[in-house]
Amino acid sequence: MGEHGFDLPPKATRDVMDRREELADKACDALVQAGLPAYRGTSQGRPGANVQVDPLADGGVLVEWSTQEDLATTAADLLESGVDPSNLPHAIRYYETVQTCMRDAILQILASAGFHVGRADAHTYGSAVHVKGRNF
Repeated sequence: MGEHGFDLPPKATRDVMDRREELADKACDALVQAGLPAYRGTSQGRPGANVQVDPLADGGVLVEWSTQEDLATTAADLLESGVDPSNLPHAIRYYETVQTCMRDAILQILASAGFHVGRADAHTYGSAVHVKGRNF
């Protein structure tokens, strides 16, 4: 048990993390080569494909699309204020459409570049793409 009385999820080994870092670099390079703004590390409000490595044992390489900050903030503010889910405001629908389209585009681009990809667990990772490996 951890210090606070609950078990923490196990972390990946150093060897696994090294392989994930290499895979993340290659995925980021493939996205840049395709013409998408892509980067590693923290987003710091930059739009584009953020390629990260999850250190948990069952984690992996994740690619998440970030919009301009004002679009994401507008959608979040509207959700916080309370909206009717059957009649979402345009800004929320627009944000969700952008996220879905970019996730699908990233999936297809990385797959065509030789990566084994899929949708990440939405409950844990939202609309991220899970890069599972490389086919060659």
